Amino acid sequence: MNEAGEREGAPLRVVVVDDQPTIRLGLRMIVDDEDGLEVVGEAGDGVEALAVVRRTRPDVVLMDVRMPRSSGIDAIRAVVADPALGAVRILVLTTFDDDEHLADALEAGAGGFLLKDVEPVLLLTAIHRVARGDTVLDPTMASRVVRAYLDGGGARRRDARLDLLSPREVEVLRAVAQGRSNLQIGAALHCSEATVKSHVRSMLTKLDLLNRVQLVVFAYEAGLLVPGVSSD
Repeated sequence: MNEAGEREGAPLRVVVVDDQPTIRLGLRMIVDDEDGLEVVGEAGDGVEALAVVRRTRPDVVLMDVRMPRSSGIDAIRAVVADPALGAVRILVLTTFDDDEHLADALEAGAGGFLLKDVEPVLLLTAIHRVARGDTVLDPTMASRVVRAYLDGGGARRRDARLDLLSPREVEVLRAVAQGRSNLQIGAALHCSEATVKSHVRSMLTKLDLLNRVQLVVFAYEAGLLVPGVSSD
């Protein structure tokens, strides 16, 4: 798995996908101005996005949802379905009126969601976190993403599926659903970041899920957390 820091000294490679050239330009300027990041490709629709991703094999794709010819949802599905692109992480950039598409993006395998007007420093942090395999959900969108998935017909999980997980995995799951990074979880549970990653991989396998965002949804479905209610 291609994660931040594995290629010593090499910058994270980013592809920007949006149908508006001005937005692509703005995102490129933000990313390219950051040490340790570089934009290696752009696309204006889902068809172009898939071609660019296959050619450049980026670490992270900043993906718009609504685009002509082929949507970001179609592109996410195609990337996730291609074994050769298994290391590519997808961070969706969306708008507040995209609720109807959030469930589809989550089901397709997106690894995070941010609003398009996110502050540059938060976007840059999110790129690094997604590359490491962390979950990134804009605080104002977390419950919206979960509700969009549930209301959109996402596969309902029985609470009994928690029995598939060890007690420590349940602790990690709750922390993941609270939006904590692997590093933060490790510090809280007194274990290494590598151990946390191992627990996450184990849970994804046991629950037959694609990524950490779907783990977040499972946590809500299983009753570990309630949308819109603080878990602190």
